[in-house]
Amino acid sequence: MFHQSDINSTRRHFLASQSMGIGALALSWLLRQDGALAQQSPRKPTLEKPVFDTIPKVPPKPARARAMISLFMQGGPSHIDLFDPKPELAKYDGTNFQGDIKYDNAGEASAKLFASPWKFAKHGQSGIELSELLPGLASVVDDITLIRSMRTGVNNHGQSINALNTGRITAGRPVVGSWIAYGLGSEGRDLPAYCVLSDPGGVPVLGVDNWSNGFLPSLYQGTVIRPTEPRIPNLDAPPALRGATQRRFLDYLESVNRDHLKTHPGEHDLAARIASYELAARMQSAAKEALDFESESAETKALYGLDQTESREFGTRCLIARRLVERGVRFVQICTGNQNWDHHGNIVKALPSMCRKVDRPSAALVIDLKRRGLLDSTVVFWSGEMGRLPVVQNEKNIGRDHNTYGFSAWAAGGGFKAGHVHGATDEFGHKAVENVVNHSDYHATLLHLFGLDPATLVFERPNGPGSLIDGQEANVVTELLA
Repeated sequence: MFHQSDINSTRRHFLASQSMGIGALALSWLLRQDGALAQQSPRKPTLEKPVFDTIPKVPPKPARARAMISLFMQGGPSHIDLFDPKPELAKYDGTNFQGDIKYDNAGEASAKLFASPWKFAKHGQSGIELSELLPGLASVVDDITLIRSMRTGVNNHGQSINALNTGRITAGRPVVGSWIAYGLGSEGRDLPAYCVLSDPGGVPVLGVDNWSNGFLPSLYQGTVIRPTEPRIPNLDAPPALRGATQRRFLDYLESVNRDHLKTHPGEHDLAARIASYELAARMQSAAKEALDFESESAETKALYGLDQTESREFGTRCLIARRLVERGVRFVQICTGNQNWDHHGNIVKALPSMCRKVDRPSAALVIDLKRRGLLDSTVVFWSGEMGRLPVVQNEKNIGRDHNTYGFSAWAAGGGFKAGHVHGATDEFGHKAVENVVNHSDYHATLLHLFGLDPATLVFERPNGPGSLIDGQEANVVTELLA
């Protein structure tokens, strides 16, 4: 009797025989004749299986930054109303815009220019102009670089998030935090290299892809810390297993896992899972201590806005972020909720509300890191995935549509200049026109500050090495550097 296994075996033998057969040789010859293989430089085979871990690594180049806190304002804060004053927009308020505009929501679109209803003023010794909605940021304006010329050029949320977070508009790629954890590891043994502080309003557009390891080993994905207790579930063992009993069980489990891994070399997911189990055991005490901010002074809690209802929740996460980087976490991502800044309508009420939520805590993070001697080595980066258009959307309930062709972000610490404005949009705030910072330029600059080389920070894949820059034109924006 001829069994299915015989069929499979026969198929396997046939395919294996073809790999060195006449057909394969003929195909190789034809490709070389066409020059398809001639341009490929020979790649040396990897003789040993790579080992992936979060042990701290020395960057290949001199570094200014050792940690980063990313304040991600998902939805698209209006740069025209917060960071980028436009007198011409006020002058022509209510008239029709004469240029070309790409709308995301054409059904509610209009060409009527809409000047910011909020006043701008100069602040600090640097004289940087900011909206009256940002009194907190105004208090630290001499410590930040304000970038008024960010650009991704892809008009929807998901694509622009991907561009800023992973380097490309397509899905399935590692995020910035994963690349930095992969390149540098963690400075602390008992906490993850990359942590995400999620919003009680829900995860941003694209969900967990915002902290995905993509094609990197899963060891480098973001560890989510929830906005409410228990912030990390299941840290405590059942009462009957605590103490020496649990220690003996974990030691035995580790030995079994290690023996199993030896028989499955190169299984990155298995190795990552084992490392996660071991880290989880160490986190039982370390994470609780890091997340418990009750020992912080009343002055510090008030600084972060924990004494105000509107800023308390976001301020708590900013305070926890500072405690995490103090303890060696390499990258902390603080997200606002799904579409919180996506003000297609009701912008006059909704934008001030979001500013009251995040402005004071964001500024507190800069103040607190600086007074603790951590700001020089910690990047704080505040940005959404886009800005807003200078024209009215939804005339019955005024808002602004998406704009990825020119928007603002700010950075502090970690080698960025202090009290500096970089770039500019046109007279109406529509497109970046001066010293444009594309997402790939931002990534190149960030890697430079961490001492990482985009050419060598790669991960070998079957179809070739993958990287954050991924072959795009990318320039280190030296004008942003201190």
